[in-house]
Amino acid sequence: MSEPWQGLPEPLADDVAGCWHSVFPEGVPGWLVSPEGMSETVIATAISRSLFLRQTLQRHLEHVRALLDPRPLTEPTTPDYLNSRWQEFLGSVDGEPALHTALRQFRMESQFRIIWRDLMRWADLAETMAATSAFADTCIDGALNWLYRDSCEQYGTPRGADPITGQESDQKMVVLGMGKLGGRELNVSSDIDLIFAFPGKGETVGGRRSLDNQQFFVRLGQRLIQALDQITADGFVFRVDMRLRPYGQSGALALSFAALETYYQDQGRDWERYAMVKARVVAGDQRAGRVLMDSLRPFVYRKYIDFSAFESLRSMKAMISREVRRQGMENNIKLGSGGIREIEFVVQAFQLIRGGRDRELQQRELLVILKELEALELLPPSVVQELREAYIFLRNLEHALQGMEDKQTQLLPEDALARARVAAIMGFDSWDECDQALQAHRKRVATHFANIIATEDDDQEDRDAPEEGWQEIWLAEMQEAAALEWLKARGYEKPEATLAELDELRANRTVQTLQTQGRRRLNQFMPMLLAKLTEVENPSETLSRVLQLVEAILRRTAYMVLLLENPGACTQLVRLCSESPWIARQLAETPLLLDELLNAESLYHPPAKAELQDDLRQQMLRIPFEDLEEQMESLRHFKKAHILRVAASELKGTLPLMKVSDYLTWIAEVVLDHVVEVAFANLVSRHGYPRRADGSACETDFAIIGYGKLGGIELGYTSDLDLVFVHKADPEQVTDGDKSIDNAVFYTRLGQRIVHILNTQTPSGQLYEVDMRLRPSGNSGLLVSTLQAFEKYQREDAWTWEHQALARARGVAGCKDTLEAFEAIRHDILCEKRDRQKLRDDVVDMREKMRASLGTPESQQAEVFHIKHDTGGIVDIEFMVQYLMLAWCFEHPELTQWSDNIRQMEELGRAGVLAVEDAEKLREAFISLRSTIHRRALQNLNSQVAGDAFPDERDYIRAMWKKVMIET
Repeated sequence: MSEPWQGLPEPLADDVAGCWHSVFPEGVPGWLVSPEGMSETVIATAISRSLFLRQTLQRHLEHVRALLDPRPLTEPTTPDYLNSRWQEFLGSVDGEPALHTALRQFRMESQFRIIWRDLMRWADLAETMAATSAFADTCIDGALNWLYRDSCEQYGTPRGADPITGQESDQKMVVLGMGKLGGRELNVSSDIDLIFAFPGKGETVGGRRSLDNQQFFVRLGQRLIQALDQITADGFVFRVDMRLRPYGQSGALALSFAALETYYQDQGRDWERYAMVKARVVAGDQRAGRVLMDSLRPFVYRKYIDFSAFESLRSMKAMISREVRRQGMENNIKLGSGGIREIEFVVQAFQLIRGGRDRELQQRELLVILKELEALELLPPSVVQELREAYIFLRNLEHALQGMEDKQTQLLPEDALARARVAAIMGFDSWDECDQALQAHRKRVATHFANIIATEDDDQEDRDAPEEGWQEIWLAEMQEAAALEWLKARGYEKPEATLAELDELRANRTVQTLQTQGRRRLNQFMPMLLAKLTEVENPSETLSRVLQLVEAILRRTAYMVLLLENPGACTQLVRLCSESPWIARQLAETPLLLDELLNAESLYHPPAKAELQDDLRQQMLRIPFEDLEEQMESLRHFKKAHILRVAASELKGTLPLMKVSDYLTWIAEVVLDHVVEVAFANLVSRHGYPRRADGSACETDFAIIGYGKLGGIELGYTSDLDLVFVHKADPEQVTDGDKSIDNAVFYTRLGQRIVHILNTQTPSGQLYEVDMRLRPSGNSGLLVSTLQAFEKYQREDAWTWEHQALARARGVAGCKDTLEAFEAIRHDILCEKRDRQKLRDDVVDMREKMRASLGTPESQQAEVFHIKHDTGGIVDIEFMVQYLMLAWCFEHPELTQWSDNIRQMEELGRAGVLAVEDAEKLREAFISLRSTIHRRALQNLNSQVAGDAFPDERDYIRAMWKKVMIET
């Protein structure tokens, strides 16, 4: 008798033979093979294709029997069946823990059924997508209905105006499903993007105490997320992503219809239009949901033909392409070239452009829209056919990749066994055949995408070829004497050194071992680079700097292609490296930054803070909060990319010093805000939300206070961050999760997680170096203080220098209420009445100690001047300003409104504490000294200059020090 795995491809047969008896130690039960269409051979085929199916049979055979009783696997998985099956599970739910258990058992059963039918090809793509989406709808709506009733019993029923009649009525939540869930195209192992909404303002009635409607629905939303997302002993149901809601993770969890409509009308971004194309009411009040969707339709679909959609889609695709390059995800069938996302972009471009006029395009399912594009003659039938076939192939392949282990992935496998599984699922005899078909589809998709979405510039091939002599120089085909003469004639200031560096590069072991394609790209790139270098004043020196980058990308020659195909980017590269060795090093350390050079307009005009926030939000949308490593890498790239823009703008003169510091500070603030969100979400997923004394959950109640350069809005390119962490939660309370901990422990861990994210060295380097020594009691103090403890320390135990530091402190990230409470404490502390003589003595004494330890030794002062620490330098100005703030805020409380030296000096002049002329001259001297430090940083130089530098400024600062700190 033959074994059931005989006939399977060899690696799969061997694999099943090795596990068969561990899966079925007592043999295959009769009930499993008794339904028509089932047999041991069929079962062997299924477990050869999926570890998830195998492990479920091995560990949960009784659940498999339960799922087969109402319907065999050979029958289609319909929405009606899923709903009726959920009602059976719901019958045993008598509390929230039981709800969680029922949902997870329902998931295991449904997932087994859907993946089995898909991987065995008993279901086509349409059934798999519809079943997975219907399963999600059933879970979300089922959990919401149960939790809504339970919440009404606890807090009362929310009441407000009916969105249609305007009459007072009960209100229910509306849950919008975005992305593939909204389009009923969900993957077999996917997260779900949701937005929570409710009709309008009001409050609950009939409960123990009344709640504002928004509070009610935020709490309901939190419970719904926990019901679906929380990992328990039974697993989870869906990973829930709420970051597509207005304002992202920093926005309210649930918004009224009016708030949503106002947001999208006033602040809606292009990418949010793109997301809203798929939006669908998946759970809750369907009747009210239709009203909401009608109100948002004008935001998504313009009445006129809107060709601006092309540009926004190009920008989104460029962002995704950068991410693919950064993570090496060319094997990602969703995001890589010719992948699923490009088909989606093509289809949704037409929806956004013409959907307002052609109502047929206001549908969600991609394959349906493709038919409409053909019917409207917007795409030729041949293009539609190729895109349809590629989409079906890629989505089936995506399900094959995910169904093998019930794991969300779009990456092609690298090991032979997994490849054999995928090939078998896709109906091929070998991986090579499968891959060949895949590449053919991807090539066709990439071509159509380029024809439809790409810019005209992408198709221009009129690149100026470099003179032939550069090729001879690079390949060492020109005689040395002639080569030296050639270089010298074209402006190379050190031709001998240039030839030596080119010889060294050619002899580099990596260059010697390059594959054919890589060598070809290098041989194309180097002559172009050598020609471009003649456009700057110091080509030999600039070449030395650029070669750091060339060596870094020898194994990633796609970056050379980027520069070859974008001569403008190569021009920017040469220009920036010519002007700044610091920028050259940044590019060598992070070649992905080359993407920033593609758009000269954005390169030399960095975005304002609101745009920074939006940019970071878009970059982080698809990275789960729990994927801390990827979050950290993306944050580092975000910071480096935007700091490069600031540096480029400063070098070109489009940003003055004050604006440079503003932008560098904004970058840090945006990063810190996101780090707080990530760290907080990470801890909440484990321990729940901290509780307040009234039993309600804290949003965060946590804030980061910036001191020093961050607090003073004076960050430089390499500045560290002086931080203090505070919170205003009740430390005696505990969190509301299954693994609850004291609030005090929660916030300490939150602080530790934030420092870890900022400080850790990753392949992309360190995000920021963090200094926490300015917290109460310094390194011996608690990492995170309550606001009450912080205030008590400042009033009773702080030294004068700590009050000096407080003058430059301000809230920079975290909970708005906590930040406001800190500012009130800072104002009160700075406005305390002080003995001015004692204060002056303390400040002068501290300044002398700093000068002795950090300033230039007396024996070297004739040769060297330290711009920051020496007499007549920046710290003298800072200490004078801090003394005057502490001495006069009692009489002039308006002085506390600013934390930066520049505006504090201006305010001191306005208040009459300093003569206006003195305030202005000090300000000019301060800016002059700081500008020099910035410029030197871009040259990789320290803050020490010649001993005779800045004579006028130093004389004036010394005179003012004597006047303010000695003679007064």
